[in-house]
Amino acid sequence: MSEAATATQPTFISVGTGDGERQIAILERAAGKGAKNVSFVWLSGYRSDMSGTKAAELDALAERLGLGCVRFDYSGHGQSGGKFTNGTISRWLDEALAVIDHTNPKKIVLVGSSMGGWIALRVIQELRKRKKVPAIAGLVLIAPAPDFTVDLIEPNLSDVERRSLAERGYFEEPSEYSPEPNIFTRALIEDGRANRVLTGIIETGCPVHILQGMEDADVPFAHSLKLVEHLPADDVVLTLVRDGDHRLSRPQDLERIVAAAEALALHNTP
Repeated sequence: MSEAATATQPTFISVGTGDGERQIAILERAAGKGAKNVSFVWLSGYRSDMSGTKAAELDALAERLGLGCVRFDYSGHGQSGGKFTNGTISRWLDEALAVIDHTNPKKIVLVGSSMGGWIALRVIQELRKRKKVPAIAGLVLIAPAPDFTVDLIEPNLSDVERRSLAERGYFEEPSEYSPEPNIFTRALIEDGRANRVLTGIIETGCPVHILQGMEDADVPFAHSLKLVEHLPADDVVLTLVRDGDHRLSRPQDLERIVAAAEALALHNTP
């Protein structure tokens, strides 16, 4: 797969006020004009950033097609400011909306990976409350983890982890992807309950393509099947990759992701 050609220096916007203010790093590729005035918006997973393989491939696809691509780092991630342990779904959702407002694309395809899939669904819910918003051409969800704090973390907490949350405000677990442990805070878990999406019908108003590995140890493929049940009004394609893991970053996985993103971006383009 090709490497993305894009600006190496991000621009920054300020999100929040007072002690909650943080600088959010953005890499933006401008969209073409006319019928191709479509931009991908990349939403990373937990502890991932906009320089990852999948995000870079999406930007490379945008370059080849003459489309736009907006990538950014949540606070506490990558090149953005703020403390990671202050992060919550609401906080990172606010940043995603601020980035979309700042870049002001005319038409978007949201591409969310893992936790980014949850934030993508919440972004659509929030945008649908507004009058002037980008047209949403499609939604690509890669091993999506909506409601993961409620459905995947809380039911499986050990007594030690529950005690750590109560006494220290967080607990740690080893990470398969980093020498540093994953940290899950009480604030993240409590805020997750307020951002649940798997509680009724989710109306995206756009075609949806979900890609899910069946060997995913972090988000079981049954979770994607559950998500499909909450999208009865949408045109949904679910691709199950029998030997795929959570990252879906092998060449064959990247080809599937790129093909899905391209199909949705060009869906209404002559």
